[in-house]
Amino acid sequence: MLGKPRVGFLGTGWIGRHRMEAMVATGAIEVAAICDPSPECVADAVALAPGAAVLSSLDDMLTMNLDGVVIATPSALHADQSIAALRCGAAVFCQKPLGRSATEAQAVIDAARAADRLLGVDLSYRHTRGMVAIADLVRGGTLGEVFAVDLTFHNAYGPGKPWFFDPAQSGGGCVIDLGVHLVDLALWTLGFPAVDAVEATLLARGRPLQPGQVEDYATARIAAGGTDIRLACSWNLHAGRDAVIEAAFYGTRGGAALRNVAGSFYDFTAQHFTGTQATTLAEPPDAWGARSAAAWAEQLAGSPRFDPAAEQFARSAEVLDRIYGRQEGLNAPDARPRP
Repeated sequence: MLGKPRVGFLGTGWIGRHRMEAMVATGAIEVAAICDPSPECVADAVALAPGAAVLSSLDDMLTMNLDGVVIATPSALHADQSIAALRCGAAVFCQKPLGRSATEAQAVIDAARAADRLLGVDLSYRHTRGMVAIADLVRGGTLGEVFAVDLTFHNAYGPGKPWFFDPAQSGGGCVIDLGVHLVDLALWTLGFPAVDAVEATLLARGRPLQPGQVEDYATARIAAGGTDIRLACSWNLHAGRDAVIEAAFYGTRGGAALRNVAGSFYDFTAQHFTGTQATTLAEPPDAWGARSAAAWAEQLAGSPRFDPAAEQFARSAEVLDRIYGRQEGLNAPDARPRP
């Protein structure tokens, strides 16, 4: 690759633009193309990258022989758009979820492997200072044998776009929107152990989920490699604050937890527990939100080739399928576990 990788940005709303800004700040890539149906979003993106071509479709973008494409579009489009870009020889960085099901996610991974191109997913919580420190404790054996993990993500507001509430477009509700981060954090920290069993309860407005609905409250229990993982997530919960976010790991020699501060979506503390004692591992400020995007840009500049770590993206998607009671892909989009 001669010079900086040339990257196109498909979707330049707040998330896409924020990731673009972080990638540009690394100095590792060049913004070559922008595509968004909103003139306002295009204008904001052009202000960050005035030399970029403004295009009307992904197809137009893929005629430019780009080195990479960043995808920040609705969930139903992620898999097809990622595969199209990869087949044209472009590396991909995609917003979560990579697919609405494990089948879709695996199809993207297969396309990346076949094209020998880098594939990244915006699993941003991995990149908080607190989670990096906790993962080091777990993997280094400081906590002993980790036998329990508690995961929580309650969002007092929920999404604002209608497609989030259509299971055919979104693949599900708060689990695939918020729980995807938590399941990934647990499995990533533990080294992606085999998942033996999954049980879940999914509710909409406090009642068992009905066909055509998506859940706004969910709990799940996941047995993974001898660790009992408990998940709770929701939209629009009366929790007395904007958000409740936690990932706590309990072992035979200690514990550790990442927790949001005063309801913040962005500020976190991380602590290491020994008995009744707590030692601070990380605290605000920590500008972590777009580190995953910056890391992908720097990796792309080093090598555009397939990174086998991308195989892990399917592991979390498989757990989400089991939470939703899906045996394969979206063949049964309204199949749900019993409450």
